[in-house]
Amino acid sequence: MAKIKPFKGIRPPKELVEQVASRPYDVLNSEEAREEAKGNEKSLYRIIKPEIDFPVGTDEHDAAVYEKAAENFQLFQEKGWLVQDAEEQYYLYAQTMNGKTQYGLVVCACVDDYMKGNIKKHELTRRDKEEDRMKHVRVNNANIEPVFFAYPDNAELDAIVKKYAEKTPEYDFVAELDSFGHTLWVIDDKADIARITELFEAIPSLYIADGHHRSAAAALVGVEKAKQNPDHKGDEEYNFFMAVCFPANQLTIIDYNRVVKDLNGLTEQEFLDKLAVNFIVEEKGEDLYKPAALHNFSLYLGNKWYSLTAKPGTYNDNDPIGVLDVTISSNLILDEILGIKDLRSDKRIDFVGGIRGLGELKKRVDSGEMKVALALYPVSMKQLIDIADTGNIMPPKTTWFEPKLRSGLVIHKLV
Repeated sequence: MAKIKPFKGIRPPKELVEQVASRPYDVLNSEEAREEAKGNEKSLYRIIKPEIDFPVGTDEHDAAVYEKAAENFQLFQEKGWLVQDAEEQYYLYAQTMNGKTQYGLVVCACVDDYMKGNIKKHELTRRDKEEDRMKHVRVNNANIEPVFFAYPDNAELDAIVKKYAEKTPEYDFVAELDSFGHTLWVIDDKADIARITELFEAIPSLYIADGHHRSAAAALVGVEKAKQNPDHKGDEEYNFFMAVCFPANQLTIIDYNRVVKDLNGLTEQEFLDKLAVNFIVEEKGEDLYKPAALHNFSLYLGNKWYSLTAKPGTYNDNDPIGVLDVTISSNLILDEILGIKDLRSDKRIDFVGGIRGLGELKKRVDSGEMKVALALYPVSMKQLIDIADTGNIMPPKTTWFEPKLRSGLVIHKLV
């Protein structure tokens, strides 16, 4: 079962929400955050990327930077830029991109569910990134940014969501930078709150869509606090962390692509010849070519696009990991031909979210920064859930969800 609870969210007043709300901490670098926050003292970047309040070049992992996050969080509350709700409640958060809207319930998920595997993951986490987010949670004593969960479709939850979506929202704005719409309603009816909690109790598992490091960090800090509290009971606020839960049928995973700095000593023709062992290679010319189906890849090399189609026998349809295009490309191209063994640590490879388009891949190769680009057909939600349910882990950099959750609409304090 999935244990959730309502909480007293900390939120910006309606008239300040567009000044406070920001993109997530991990989708932009320090200089991009500095530029977006320029002239805006109320930007959440001053809490989630507080290095922008220091001289350019300051290490974002410096102890003083984390302390600045806590200082700014306190300042925002003192100035009334963030205000805590008086009652525990749920929230409904809608995102609109390219005319499509998805509706998520903002809840507090249970640390114990994460530790026991009832909240299922599909990616490995890196300890250094976990520790970074743990420091941020510790110093603020809060989950400043939510994680992104999926849950199996549920008709009664859909009906409750529909009821609130027809009401006047608390927030409703379009972000200037990406033109994505963000709308939030408060669910304050006690009967609805109780029913939502009951309905989630009947759901066997929740699935992490985006935010594996934030989920791990929040859960591990909760475990720490439990151990430090001699009077720990299990219902303390630190036993829960903030998540936005979307029905799986509303979510779309987009492609997550690769760019590589060199051909591992091969000429372009030698590289193409080696590809032809396991793939049907077709030259497509100078026009952008997007993968058309599973096991079809798009390659950009030497000012030309190529279609690569994995030959029968190069993958196993009965293996939930082996059938993934990210596995096929990692094994047969990146490892076998280009000598890239560890996607997490090899400096010769970088990853580009599909939201940036194939033009970004072309740009990075044409600039000389990279030698070759590889675009993949996106993973499906069914594949993600099947992998999580079987206890398997996807290879690194497999999924990219869009739109990203807006940070700063709701914050959860651990006290």
